[in-house]
Amino acid sequence: MNYLENILARLGQSPARIVVEELRPAGKVSVTAAELLERIAAARAFFASAGLRKGDRCALLAANSIAWAAVDLAATAQGIVVVPLYARQAPAELAAMLRDAQPRLVCCGDAALRDVVRAAWPEAPAVAILDDLLATPHGRPQPASAAPVELAGTDPVTIIYTSGTSGEAKGVVLTSGNVTYILSCTTARLDRLMGTRPNPDRVFHYLPFCFASSWILMLSCLSRTSVLRLSTDLTRVADDFRAAQPDYCVNVPALLERMRASIENQLAARGGITQKIFRNAKAAWLRRQNGSGGGGALWLGLARAVLFPAIRRRLGGNLKALISGSAPLGIETQLFFMMLGIPVLQVYGLTETTGVCTMDDPGRVEPGTVGPSIPGIEMKLGDADEILVRGPNVFCGYWNRPEETAKALAGGWFHTGDQGEQTPAGNWRIIGRLKNLLILSSGHNIAPEPLEEKLARAIPGAQQVVVVGHGRSYLAALVTGDVQRENAEKELARLNGAMPHYRQIRALHLEPKALTIESGLLTANGKLRREAVAARFRDEIEAMYRPAGAGRNSQPA
Repeated sequence: MNYLENILARLGQSPARIVVEELRPAGKVSVTAAELLERIAAARAFFASAGLRKGDRCALLAANSIAWAAVDLAATAQGIVVVPLYARQAPAELAAMLRDAQPRLVCCGDAALRDVVRAAWPEAPAVAILDDLLATPHGRPQPASAAPVELAGTDPVTIIYTSGTSGEAKGVVLTSGNVTYILSCTTARLDRLMGTRPNPDRVFHYLPFCFASSWILMLSCLSRTSVLRLSTDLTRVADDFRAAQPDYCVNVPALLERMRASIENQLAARGGITQKIFRNAKAAWLRRQNGSGGGGALWLGLARAVLFPAIRRRLGGNLKALISGSAPLGIETQLFFMMLGIPVLQVYGLTETTGVCTMDDPGRVEPGTVGPSIPGIEMKLGDADEILVRGPNVFCGYWNRPEETAKALAGGWFHTGDQGEQTPAGNWRIIGRLKNLLILSSGHNIAPEPLEEKLARAIPGAQQVVVVGHGRSYLAALVTGDVQRENAEKELARLNGAMPHYRQIRALHLEPKALTIESGLLTANGKLRREAVAARFRDEIEAMYRPAGAGRNSQPA
């Protein structure tokens, strides 16, 4: 049984159970298993009436919703290859992906997105709006129990476009076999986390379904006894999170960093004995984790008895774990939530590996790592400590790019482009991206990500840090946000004091405006587009390497 057959069977077994909810300002909108099956049947009838057949491609451009899930499953049930796209992507980038995929149909979340598609891609094929697609009878109604088109393990089910951090995005082709295997692993790991219980898992979700790991989470929920609660407004994520009362939630590190900062700022604002208990308990906890001695048992005991339970209640009260992926999570943030009694489980993977390669085992978490490789997946280190992956999760190739496919899969292993190392416990640690490696004129090789992470955490008000210096004699950094130079230089001096000379950052440029997706300086999932940043700030970077440090904000540190 493949993953789609399993999901449809589970929906049919418990028709009255609520499976997906949209959290809206006006209230919740819920759908039962039977209602979701009816929507899937309506979408399948639409696809059939539109003449789409197995192997055709259908683009799906919409925010997360019940309709998105129904249309995605319906397309797969018809053998149609889904091309999910990010609703906030720049129109020119959307048009490039659509031209590359050449879908027979584009399904949009609303009229505004439809107009964006038509303006950016005048030669677009038919465009349908999701609500219209699901609401209108299309030809002979198809029963909700109708069997899906037969899918072999090698049949493509989706083409997901990568973020394109340094060039044009590539379409990653994933097969039914890829997805079926990964879901068997994710559901098994969630079973370990949740144990045996009669009630459905409560899962909160805000990350766009067009990203592989987010889509896998949606399918995992539908493959288990869960209710998936969707945030429909990014400005309300914090309120929706509390309202959802989740057992777990998949996050990007940036949100966990903001949650941590918000908690610490609120405690600092309260002051008095509350702040004292927290400060001393945290110091005691970190000493124990660092192996630098005990002490502080009284403060830690007080916090565990009085303070930490109150914080957990404010976060919803039901949290069994916070799951983090898409980028490295700072170990300090992971330890912070562990101190509160909330495990943070890390996941590592790429679109090309169906979103997952490693997952933390809930019972054996090693802070600062992303867990062991999941069963059946081989991982090893290649040249320059590049992580290589082989297994049933690895994609079959890039859409219409045979040369790049051959390069990525050279020697029968997928070359991730990530540098890593494995701990004695068998867990993996991600060091940085191979293509981001900075080679100084002295010949020293430096991964910028660890330095950027440390500096961003240390400097008050910093939004992003970009370290540069490839081919130069020293490193420099661009820092965005509401940052005071005195504070930045103080923290930089402290960081440099613990670094060998070649890893010290010798100049800073302060930029008040943060880098954004809309400016083209971040990818759709928030990663740095380093080449675009280097081009945009070319003059400012050059100023950091002039002997006198010319430039209003660019000065030697």
